[in-house]
Amino acid sequence: MKVAVVILNWNGILLLEKFLPSVVKYSPEATIYVADNASTDDSISYIKAFFPLVKIVKNESNLGFASGYNEALKHIDATLFALVNSDIEVTENWLQPILKTFRKEPETAIIQPKILDFKRKEYFEYAGAAGGFIDKFGYPYCRGRIFDTVEKDCGQYDDNREIFWASGACFFIRSSVYKELNGFDGDFFAHQEEIDLCWRAFNKGYKIKYNYESVVYHVGGATLQQGNSKKTFLNFRNSLLMLTKNIPKNQLFWILLIRMVLDGIAGLQFIFKGKFKHFFAILKAHGSFYSLFSSQCKKRTKFQKQKYYTTKSIVYIYFIRNIVVFNDLFGIK
Repeated sequence: MKVAVVILNWNGILLLEKFLPSVVKYSPEATIYVADNASTDDSISYIKAFFPLVKIVKNESNLGFASGYNEALKHIDATLFALVNSDIEVTENWLQPILKTFRKEPETAIIQPKILDFKRKEYFEYAGAAGGFIDKFGYPYCRGRIFDTVEKDCGQYDDNREIFWASGACFFIRSSVYKELNGFDGDFFAHQEEIDLCWRAFNKGYKIKYNYESVVYHVGGATLQQGNSKKTFLNFRNSLLMLTKNIPKNQLFWILLIRMVLDGIAGLQFIFKGKFKHFFAILKAHGSFYSLFSSQCKKRTKFQKQKYYTTKSIVYIYFIRNIVVFNDLFGIK
């Protein structure tokens, strides 16, 4: 199995200095690539000077996460792509459990490792934790993280199991499936494009898995901080784009309608908290969504699975019923 570990970079020399050494040290089974989004710092010269065996793929401009990977992966020959954020620290033998699963399970197309917080290593990390799910209205949450509640890793998710989406922070996918699905949706630019890709894989009958035996540590927010209004814009817009492409046709209209109402409530909350930039980011997100609605409808496939969710409304469960731990959703002790 030919493995390519691909790190997307844009002016990230400080992150490369800190985290690339662990990837090089602990990935003897793979060829390592840095896909550079037209950086203007010294990223490329640093790699050439200190890691000459790391291959460099240069994109002509900053294409974002989605199109940045799409363009770079056209030039990489591998059976398996491991897409790794530049702020990820990997651990010894992190690849072995993932490769073992891919070899044993041909129906498994995508895998995520256990993602812990680099700054608080006993806790799960916000972006992915122990594997992702969505509710009926497209709100994402994870085993180990629901909205802003992040759990301590006490071994409660030490299992290898099927999930709905894998985090783009550390995302393994068969290259054949990536190509079959035409990669990430470039309209997303960044944020939730991995959920959309997993949903499309799910609709085609592929399995997405979480493997706890592979562990990485993620800084998180190194590109866009959690409170950044651009991140608010991308998350709200891309969630609507994702629903438009993947929701079953008989549910699409009313689920989009409910989401828009819920987005309006979120916008009012931002106003009450004095976060006016985030309120306007939601308005901008909806405007952008309307302009892209027609093109997204054309991307719909002939078949969408009816049951893609395990909870109807994680918003209601979290904010009204005050259930904040994943295992409590199903009474798991």
